[in-house]
Amino acid sequence: MDIYNRFANIYDELMIDFNYEDWFNYIEKIFKKYNREPKKILEMACGTGNLSYYLAKRGYRLTCFDLSSDMLSRAYDKLRKFKNVRLMNQNMINFNLNESFDSIISICDSINYITEKEDLLKVFRNVWNHLEDNGIFIFDINSHYKLKHIIGNNTFIEDREDVFYSWQNYYDDSEEICEFYLTFFCSNDGECFERFDEEHKEKAYKEDEIIELLKEAGFKTIDSFEAFGFEKIRKETERINFIAIK
Repeated sequence: MDIYNRFANIYDELMIDFNYEDWFNYIEKIFKKYNREPKKILEMACGTGNLSYYLAKRGYRLTCFDLSSDMLSRAYDKLRKFKNVRLMNQNMINFNLNESFDSIISICDSINYITEKEDLLKVFRNVWNHLEDNGIFIFDINSHYKLKHIIGNNTFIEDREDVFYSWQNYYDDSEEICEFYLTFFCSNDGECFERFDEEHKEKAYKEDEIIELLKEAGFKTIDSFEAFGFEKIRKETERINFIAIK
């Protein structure tokens, strides 16, 4: 089932405070720090194409995929003017494109949605198999601390002009999984509101668990930083960025 279905229609409005241009600039800084000048990039779980837009505008030969056809439809609307972009409907766990890339990128805690370690290892092995030698893999996660202590077992409510939603969360300590229960009331005409519900799950991975799986997949050069810079991870770090070199 497409977990994003109707959520795709309001995703960009909900993420309006998230600066994807800043995220793009951070990725460019990573390329510079690691002396990489990629020409050909694969973006996994591209969503509605917010980061993809800046990568495409920069001129990279870009392949983007997502599991959600609804998200891809929104991405297509943003990216169709670019001749250097290809969109595909693929799953991170089993994608096979029969080509390799200079860099592979996944942002906005998409990795946390892989809730089984065995599946995450498959993702990392897929990445390894699709990278050129010395290729760079860049991704982030919501930290274990954030999912357990900031998001977990808390409720958030937001009221915007055409969208009202409640976000109730439950953290399962034994499985280390945070379950999100979202209820939306959306209006297209400013008067009548329609309700729909979404359920999502994210796995709370520890930094050393991710590093261990990356090593098992074949990566030997692995760094981790507090996003969106190059500072060391702290106990209270909420988003961790990983860089792995093939």
